[in-house]
Amino acid sequence: MTAIIDTNVLVRHLTGDPPEMAARATAYLETERELLLTDLIVAETVYVLESFYQAPRSQVAQAMRSLIAFDSMVCVDPALLLRAIEVYETDRIDFAEAYLVACAESTGISEIAS
Repeated sequence: MTAIIDTNVLVRHLTGDPPEMAARATAYLETERELLLTDLIVAETVYVLESFYQAPRSQVAQAMRSLIAFDSMVCVDPALLLRAIEVYETDRIDFAEAYLVACAESTGISEIAS
């Protein structure tokens, strides 16, 4: 593993804002190094895209899937993240709650105390 990727790099890449930083972010993501994408950074990126950029839920979900699909990207549990993104997109709950649903499903826990 070469680096842990931060939200700022992802947001710049996805939004193209500002252009010069976006170009550097995209170039960094397209390298040969392995980049760890943590669940926390996915959640923060979803939040920034929704709140600051007011991106629609379907666009945010597709953007997150595209990040996970990068050859350089390594996730601790990509199946869990992809399920959380699916729940977030289809069930109209926030990403943190969708992540809890995905965790509950993957562990066999039938109750979420909220």
